Amino acid sequence: MTPVVQGSESPPLSARQGRVLRAVVGSYVGGGSPVGSSTVAQLLSVNLSAATIRSVMAELSELGLLGKAHASAGRVPTELGLRVFVTQLLARRDLGGYERRDIADALEDAHGDAVVRVASDVLSRHTHQLGFAVTPRLERLVLRHASLVRLSTAHILVVLVSHSGVAHRCLIEDAGSSDQADLDRVASALNDRIAGRTLPEVRKALAEEIRAQRSQADRVRARALSVAERALAALPGGPGDLVLGTWLALLDQPEFRDPERLRDFHRAIETEERLAALLDEILKTEGGPRVAFSDELGEPALRHCAVVVAPYGGPGRPLGVLGVVGPSRMDYARVISLVDYLSQLVTERLSA
Repeated sequence: MTPVVQGSESPPLSARQGRVLRAVVGSYVGGGSPVGSSTVAQLLSVNLSAATIRSVMAELSELGLLGKAHASAGRVPTELGLRVFVTQLLARRDLGGYERRDIADALEDAHGDAVVRVASDVLSRHTHQLGFAVTPRLERLVLRHASLVRLSTAHILVVLVSHSGVAHRCLIEDAGSSDQADLDRVASALNDRIAGRTLPEVRKALAEEIRAQRSQADRVRARALSVAERALAALPGGPGDLVLGTWLALLDQPEFRDPERLRDFHRAIETEERLAALLDEILKTEGGPRVAFSDELGEPALRHCAVVVAPYGGPGRPLGVLGVVGPSRMDYARVISLVDYLSQLVTERLSA
């Protein structure tokens, strides 16, 4: 699947420019060092003279695709160069059978909320970036049942469970008896109204039923409607929680051997609203993996970083997103394949 890259239009390249840019990106991603014409010559599948390669690299620099890290060093791809590489030159790389089995085994025993938490750790370990997942948005889940638990004479714990096993809890004030059997009867009446519906559908159905109700003669029914109305009002809205994988994977990246930069990156990930807004925007669209670079992330601490992300939860109703964030010097062919595969696995696990 061809990834969608956020951001500006990419300049078209000639076949020769494409070969040279692909060689520069491949060498830079693998070694992290500026790339000279001699290195490019060794990587090309066609014979080009050193003078020709230097000329093409100069053309790519004029296009803003290559830059110099130091005055006398070779060239490195700019973020625009990486963007062009991903959109025009990236070849799909399938995961090996062993790696697919290893990833599938890691998710085999995960259910409900644990699925996305395991997926974020798997992405960290397999990409050496920071894996993450956004838990399913409550309003997109199809509900299965509700449970009511009397915690005190003044409070009830309401637990809503979706078909995928994801549970959402809220506490509501409800002065009444401590008879759990009475609450169980109310929960049964409530389940008749929520099973197989999404949260917006439940809200709409309850509002219509409350308007149509003319009598309080059916005590259980009236109580179920009252509890449901207050519980739905207390549930959190907006995007799901951001679940992060292990940070240890980033220590393998030379870009984060500086403790200060790692601290700034950590702080930006945990507090950056722009990243959350970007993920929420991706959730509104259909399709496969997306790639966004630091100019879209809008945070100084995420400079020279990139995000590879994909929605999960099925076409037409994505529940959340998962992916990785790390240095823009990443192996995009492998990372995109991993993110795409994990999104498919998580979708299957939550649909089982």
